[in-house]
Formats: sequence, structure tokens, C-alpha cells
Amino acid sequence: MLYFEKFNLAELPELGAAKYGLRPSLSMVVGSFYTYMDLERLSRGVAQALALKGVKKGDRVALLAENSPHWVIAWFGIVRAGAVVVPILNDFMPKQIANIIQHSGAKIVFGSKKLQAKLADMSPKPDIWDVSESLEPSTDYVELPAVEADDLAMIIYTSGTTGISKGVMLSHRNILSNALACKSIITLRRTDRLLSILPLAHTYEFTIGMVIPLLYGAHIFYLDRPPSASALLPALKAVKPTIMLSVPLVIEKVYQSGIAPELNGMKLYKNKLMRPLILRIAGMKLKKTFGGHLRFFGIGGAPLAAEVEEFLKKAHFPYAIGYGLTETAPLLAGCAPKVTFLRSTGPALKGVEVRIADPKTITGEGEIQARGPNIFKGYWRDEVRTKEAFTEDGWFRTGDLGSIDNKGRLFVRGRLKTMILGASGENIYPEEIESILNQMPEIEESLVVEEEEGLTALVCLKSEVLDNIGARLQDHLDAVGDLSSRVGQAIAQAEKSVTGSVNQALTDTEKAIERLLESIRKEANSRLAAFSRIQHVKFHPEPFEKTPTQKIKRFLYGKKGEKPELAQ
Repeated sequence: MLYFEKFNLAELPELGAAKYGLRPSLSMVVGSFYTYMDLERLSRGVAQALALKGVKKGDRVALLAENSPHWVIAWFGIVRAGAVVVPILNDFMPKQIANIIQHSGAKIVFGSKKLQAKLADMSPKPDIWDVSESLEPSTDYVELPAVEADDLAMIIYTSGTTGISKGVMLSHRNILSNALACKSIITLRRTDRLLSILPLAHTYEFTIGMVIPLLYGAHIFYLDRPPSASALLPALKAVKPTIMLSVPLVIEKVYQSGIAPELNGMKLYKNKLMRPLILRIAGMKLKKTFGGHLRFFGIGGAPLAAEVEEFLKKAHFPYAIGYGLTETAPLLAGCAPKVTFLRSTGPALKGVEVRIADPKTITGEGEIQARGPNIFKGYWRDEVRTKEAFTEDGWFRTGDLGSIDNKGRLFVRGRLKTMILGASGENIYPEEIESILNQMPEIEESLVVEEEEGLTALVCLKSEVLDNIGARLQDHLDAVGDLSSRVGQAIAQAEKSVTGSVNQALTDTEKAIERLLESIRKEANSRLAAFSRIQHVKFHPEPFEKTPTQKIKRFLYGKKGEKPELAQ
């Protein structure tokens, strides 16, 4: 493992080159690889190019690209120049990306060829550098600034809409201390191979899936496409990873589509004496699916289904669950595969303190609060929300509800905040979606909630829209009145015709509202990242009930989320 003098990540490429030399560090699953010496040389080239461009210590440089060795090289080059990286999730919409770049003050963006198109309409447009271009070190002497442990390393934006941007400031100490504290969960070897399938712009993949392997001289592989089954299975066969990180959705799909039906279809599985053996065999088959050499499968980003976790535990599959947030760089708690405990994230990491604030007498539940060297420095240019994030005695408020047992194991019960977790662990902020909906000419106000069928928007339509729909209904009813007066003596036939016409009028009105709601859903989704798109838009006939300060009482509407936020 590497040992740091100044405890900052800018040192890593040089230390890695000295210790691991020509060992492979970064590769695409299909394509060329880069050694630890390549990582040092090329990241130094990026740093020198930035310095020659006039980038100074503390300047922000954005990074918008798919996972690849180029992403990693650019990241280290930026921090070696003393600058601050602003990594951006690829799924963000162009407007969100523009907001992040403008709010962070980034004047240079490292972008992939594909994602540079999202910057086309920005004004003023930043200086865009192609992330895939290898920048060789300058032959002229270029002095790079000294980087300290408490300097900012990166700002990660958990949202991108105007007025709600929240940039999490992480220092070199925050990230590096967390990476080193994970030794209690896993120690890597030079021979380890990690297949990366999660976005590097998430701290979960960044710290655990990138920084930690590089500390130990391991080899990281990247996919050149999203990790669908058709892309993932050949990659697993080629790489035979020993380490993987995943969100629950991946392992849940494997279990639900393949393992559960097979087990439930076996007569022997119903025999209690045979079940442990069958589960053990199923675990071996699952491990073979992942390449056959897996010794650590980290799961985070969202809660794992209880049924799936019980299977993994009984099947002796080497899974481990971690809990944390972007603000904690990311892990607060976790444990090694051999000591996992059902529904628990494990104890707090070494050097990290976790407490339950104002625990309830019966359940012992309360807000999870934490402090330690991994806790973020605050939100970029947002003193108000930074102050709100901490208690008066300096503990970070996670916004999660949980408890700790007598062995120090943490159990996360749910969210206290309004944030909704997507199926793959993405942070979904209802306020962001509502701000888009509320800009639409037909909508008076809206509320986004999590329901059984998915993300749902409740909308109150403007009075003029309702008046227009009502006028069309009245036209139908007037026509019904004319029909009634014309039929004269044929009362029975008149009643039948009138009833049918009224029902048809009401049906037409309902369909008109449904068409409008569907058009609203499509319009909103065209402006939202894929993970935060709305499944349903429902008509809410009355104004939402509000507090004296005119805030909607969210707890009165929809299904209250109970999903904890796990390591991102």
C-alpha cells in the first residue's frame, strides 16, 4: 500500500509509479491498458497543460465523461495542478450541466466526444478539452503548486436545477482518510482485478472503486458501454474480477430472473434438510456467473431487498453492505463479507463516530449523526445549507433514521428528508422535478411523491385550464338538452339517449384530462435525467394543504419513503 507524506491525492500518481512501476493500473475491458508509470506521466502532462493555460490553485475544472482510464488520468491531472475537480453525472440534462458549470465557476471542461454535445448551447461556453487526448508532459519546466491535505479536491453536485444546486465540497483528507479507513472492510492485493460498472462521479465508485485499488497496486477495468446483461456477461468472463461494486438493482435482477425461479421449481429445495446444500450450490453458480474469482462484492447506493440478502448470506456469496452519503466521502459504516449481519450496515468505520440523536425509548431510533475526518467541508457557496447540515456541537446530520445495537452495528430505518432514492441509488430531489412542472403553463402547483407504481406527480391545474375543459363539458351537456327537447313524447327513448350522452360527455372530459396529464409527463421527462423521470401524473382537484409559510405539507400526500441512503 502507498504511504503519503502530505496526505493528499495529488501525490498518488508519483508514489504509485515508484512502487508499482510497469504493473497495469487502468484498462478498458477491450483495448489498451495503462501502467502506473503511464498514470503518473499522463496526469503530469494534464497538470502542466492546465498550469500553462493559467489555471491556478483552487480554480475549478469540470469533468464530463464516461468511465475510462482517461477520466482517471484527467482527475489526477487536475488535482496535481492544484485545481478542484467538478465531476458531473452523464445523465444530467444540458440545462443541469450548464447550471453546475456556472455555479461552480469552472472555466475548463474535460469532456468526452459524445457528451460534449450537451455543452453545445451553453452561453458563455466554457473552454472544452477532449478528455481522451493524451497530453505528454512539457519539456519546459512548469512549477506546480503545493497541495495540502485540507485543500479542496472536488465538488460533487447532487442536483443541477437552478436554485437547488448543492455542491458537496470534499477535501483530500476527506477522501483519503475514508479510503484508508476501509481497511477494516477489505484489503486489496496487487493481483486484484476490479470491474467498474458504476459512475465515477459518485463518491461510492470514486473512493472505493478507484482510489482504494490504486493505493494497493490493483488493476481496474472499465466498460465502454452501460452495464446491460449483453455487455456485462462477456466482460465478467474476460476480466474474471476479484472485486466488484454494485447497486442492489444488479444483483436483485440476477436473483429474480434466474435464481429464484430455479430454486422454487426444485422439489428438493422444499426439503429443509437439503435446502442449505442447494443454497450453497446456487451461491457457487452465482459466483461463477461473475467470473468465478470474486472475493468481495460491495453493495451500496440503495437498500438491498431482504429476500435477496437472505439468499446471499445463506449461499455464502461474498457480499458486503456499506452505508454513507456523498457528504461523508462516502462510507460511515460497513463490514467485511465474513461478518455481515442481516439488515445491518455493520459498525462505524475506524476513526468515524456515529450517534443516534434523541433516540426513541422503545425502538432506539433517531437521526443518524456523524463526525470524523471524512465529513465534508460544506456546500459550495451555500452557507445557509451548510449551517443546517450540522448540529451546534459539530455533528453532521445525515437526515436518516436508524438505531445501533449493543454490538455497535448500525441499522438504517429510513429517510427523514424529502429526498427519494431511485432504483439504482440515484438521489432524486422532488423539488427539482416540481420546479420543472411548475413552469408549465397548465400547472398551478405540483407535488412529486413516491408511490407503489413509481415516481408520481400530483398536479393542480390552473383555473383557466379547468374552465376550458369545463366549457367543453358544458357544450356536450347543452347538446344533450337539445336532444331531450326534440324527442317529445318518446320519454323512455329520451332518458336512454340523455343518459348515454351525459356518460359520453363525462368520458370525453376524463380522456381530455388524461391526454393533458400524459403530455405533461412526456414534456417533463424530456427535461429530466433518466433516473428521475416520472412514471405517472395524477390530477389533484384541490390546492395542497400548506403551512403558515405556504409550504406544502408533504407528509399528507403519497406514500412516505422508508428507503435508507446507502454508500453512493
